[in-house]
Amino acid sequence: MHTPHAGSTVVRPFDIEEIFPEALTGPARRPRRQPETSAQGLAVTLVADYTASTRAWLPSAAIVALLGEFGVTGGAARTSISRLSRRGVLEISRHGRRSAYRLTASAATDLSKGGVAIARDGADPMSWDGVWTVVLFSIPEQESTRRRVLRDHLRWSRFAPLYDGAWISPDPLPPEAKAALSAAALGSVTVFRARHEDLGTEFDRHPVEAWDLPAIAKEYAAFVDRWGALLPRAAAGAITGAAAVRARTEVMNVYRKFPILDPMIPDRLMPPDWPRRHAREIFVAIYDGLLEPAQQHVRGTVTGMTGEPCPDVRAHTVAAMAAGVRPAGQDAGSAPPRPGAQPADTSR
Repeated sequence: MHTPHAGSTVVRPFDIEEIFPEALTGPARRPRRQPETSAQGLAVTLVADYTASTRAWLPSAAIVALLGEFGVTGGAARTSISRLSRRGVLEISRHGRRSAYRLTASAATDLSKGGVAIARDGADPMSWDGVWTVVLFSIPEQESTRRRVLRDHLRWSRFAPLYDGAWISPDPLPPEAKAALSAAALGSVTVFRARHEDLGTEFDRHPVEAWDLPAIAKEYAAFVDRWGALLPRAAAGAITGAAAVRARTEVMNVYRKFPILDPMIPDRLMPPDWPRRHAREIFVAIYDGLLEPAQQHVRGTVTGMTGEPCPDVRAHTVAAMAAGVRPAGQDAGSAPPRPGAQPADTSR
């Protein structure tokens, strides 16, 4: 375990904030960072949590109704759905004056990748060869836009700044990230794989200090306090209907930031009693424990709009998410539902 030396000045990697689990690529543009209660963030989580394995079509009216149970107004819900469609996260199918939405193929793939990272991190004892990936770059201060793009790319890739132009990660740089990093830096970047040499002095800054561990631990503690208190009721089956959907969606929206915030290196390098594993246990207990009542409520909402059963509305467990939740085939969810006799949905 490493403890930052007295008097050290920790460079915060970034403000603790809610972000999407991954950067959408291809036709789907990466969503902006959203607070956990934003209508767009809730809509993406809801659609992914109940259709990721099927890419089922959800009536627009059903999505609006489900968002309404989070306190999102009808107008804000319809605006959010429309914006997600324009960004390439959702695609639309129209039947007369009514509409239905599902994840685009590229969004489903990228959300699946993000789900793997969320579900796997902290699941097993971590092995690590002690080698750090170090990214060194030099970009003039006046090129602020290019600096910001590169920093954002590094943050989304789970790097943190040990010094202003030296960012590190315990993970190797995957092949697909190398080209993106080169494009973001426009050539003014060098990447090393290296081991840390301990100088044995109080001025020797350990790589772990690139992360603001006290701030991350505080976020973990808030998560454990909030969701740990819900465990007895969830285990007793006392959370049903809309409350189950709200709890399951919110616990995902809060927990999904930890794989980005936490450097995910072995516990021996972290402060004593690092709460990563305990937080994950609570997340799994809530998310999996509320699967059945939440799925039942979402299906009931969709059936209420269409008048037909909707077996393709299907929730998944954390274990399934870790394995990569994707549609079984290219044509999964290809047939949109017949709209029920509901008032016209004029959102576009």
